[in-house]
Amino acid sequence: MIQRIQTIYLLLVSIISGGLIFVFNLWNTLKEKIFVLDLFSEEVLSLKIIPILFFLSALSSFVTIFLYKNRKLQFVIGRIIILINLFLLGLLIYLSLTLSGETSVSEKGIGMFLPILAVLLLVLANKAIKKDEDLVKSVDRLR
Repeated sequence: MIQRIQTIYLLLVSIISGGLIFVFNLWNTLKEKIFVLDLFSEEVLSLKIIPILFFLSALSSFVTIFLYKNRKLQFVIGRIIILINLFLLGLLIYLSLTLSGETSVSEKGIGMFLPILAVLLLVLANKAIKKDEDLVKSVDRLR
């Protein structure tokens, strides 16, 4: 059933990972604001992975919405998306701590904390999926 609460959670994760990265910046330099798409033009491979991970998280969470008939697969993919976002968060923290020219980077943007919000919503979605699976199993036992 697509009208369940986990659908809303997964849709919010898709919007956060795929849409809000265009709105919120990752960090500010003295000259400009650095957004996620600006990282494609960098030479360092670890900076190019960040937008790919954001889009992978957004796409997979959107696809997971339509796997409502296979709740076990939906739950497993939700866990994989959580791992992707935790890896993304770790990479962002590592890059913010080892960023060259740290004296010119005055402040971190809100975009650095988007994976935390995505992980929180994914945990809530997985909890709702698990609740649905337990409900179906309990009904099957009664038959």
